[in-house]
Amino acid sequence: MAEVEFRGVSKSFGQVEVVKDIDLSVEDGEFCVFVGPSGCGKSTLLRMIAGLEEISQGEILIGDVNVTKVEPARRGVAMVFQSYALYPHMTVRDNIGFSLRMAGRTGLEIEKRTTRAANMLQLESLLERKPSQLSGGQRQRVAIGRAIVREPKVFLFDEPLSNLDAALRVQMRAEIATLHSDIGATMIYVTHDQVEAMTMADKIVVLNGGRIEQVGAPLELYHRPKNLFVAGFIGSPKINLLKTEALPLPDGRISVALPGGETLALPSQAGRLTGRRPVTLGVRPEHLVFGAESGTSLVGTLKFAERLGSETMLFLTLQDGQALTVRAGGLAHAAIGSTLHIGIQERACHLFDEQGDVILNGDMSA
Repeated sequence: MAEVEFRGVSKSFGQVEVVKDIDLSVEDGEFCVFVGPSGCGKSTLLRMIAGLEEISQGEILIGDVNVTKVEPARRGVAMVFQSYALYPHMTVRDNIGFSLRMAGRTGLEIEKRTTRAANMLQLESLLERKPSQLSGGQRQRVAIGRAIVREPKVFLFDEPLSNLDAALRVQMRAEIATLHSDIGATMIYVTHDQVEAMTMADKIVVLNGGRIEQVGAPLELYHRPKNLFVAGFIGSPKINLLKTEALPLPDGRISVALPGGETLALPSQAGRLTGRRPVTLGVRPEHLVFGAESGTSLVGTLKFAERLGSETMLFLTLQDGQALTVRAGGLAHAAIGSTLHIGIQERACHLFDEQGDVILNGDMSA
């Protein structure tokens, strides 16, 4: 296995720069997820590691080897694509072992590696079937098995679960995470689904417009977003972001105006706020309190409720017209059109300046 390092990597298609000066290290044995909206450059980065896209500037190292000019077959990587790309006329056994046959491996070695991969992926009973006889999840496991038998230094996954239904995605997330734990390989995984990123990654790289917005562990990005983009992208349901104003107080705290006339006093970070300024207040749906009768609260009209059994999602419109989402208990009940008082936990609030950079992050450790 090996570390993957980007040093000043950029990629342009003509005059369009799609990846911009990326510096990043993926540690040996780490499960790293590239996440971001469509067109942010995450798949392009993956293809540059594999050697399927040329680098316009910078270099990529796998282990101690600069692979920037090395042909794909000699980089020691294996890639699993969004499309399964299985040979329809071959059995599962032959699909898994195909790359080894092309590399001139012996029949005994091919059989040994194929059997090992099939056992890891619970494909033993399916080895003589053709792809047309398999479900979507089974086909994806075959594609992963084809990567495993090559015993690569680095596994690359390009949105491998996007063609599966919701139940299969959950199952395959668990299977890929278990595979990573079993073999301890370096894995780099691309997705636009931040739930996949949160549940699978050791480290998440949030990309936007070809640049890295933030790198960190899943809970670090969730509780300590550096800017509005990361705060809004990480988390499901999304964080509430309310436009308002803030003013520094003599005691060092920050007074934040809430829709409806109340104010919220938040702890300050020295030098981050001078004078009254427009800000964005961020608070996640689970950090709001449904039915609060005392303390600081937001007042809104209930427009819609999603009853999911274990929880209820309440969607409100505040007095100034801004939207608010509240995650309440599964038995929470309120009539559509009713006025609700929603308590707000001061220690859970985030604050962002006019440029979208963080002024302070909430603290949920207490």
